[in-house]
Amino acid sequence: MYTKKLHAGWADMDFNAHMRNTAYLDKAADVRQMFLIENGFPVEEFVRLRIGPVVMKDELEYFREVGLQQALVVSYALGGHAADGSRFLLRHEFFRADGLLAARLTSTGGWLQLDERRLIAPPAPLLAAMNALERTADFAVLPSSLRPRS
Repeated sequence: MYTKKLHAGWADMDFNAHMRNTAYLDKAADVRQMFLIENGFPVEEFVRLRIGPVVMKDELEYFREVGLQQALVVSYALGGHAADGSRFLLRHEFFRADGLLAARLTSTGGWLQLDERRLIAPPAPLLAAMNALERTADFAVLPSSLRPRS
């Protein structure tokens, strides 16, 4: 399982002194970027390829509070994938230092071709990197996002 240890910082807190909802989205995006960089896809490679990940839906479930400067272990797994890689379902779980699950984020997305603004299948090395992620117990095969061009 791909994981990263992070901390809930000052800017991550809300009025009630726990981690705000959008901070979970930000931390998950950071972990995804770390994974991509470690697997040969730094931002510069996406710029060169003129593609980028696009999230179309996020579902965030909360189980335990996370307070200021608490350590978090954030996991990253593949919850679903189209065979061509054009659509994905990503799963992040946020564990506190005491091992308790604080939150779970499930994101649905795909790969956007930046010039034509349409969803595409990723290049083979990126597809291989995504397929190297551990799959969740409820992994689902997704339909392709590719549409016939007219």
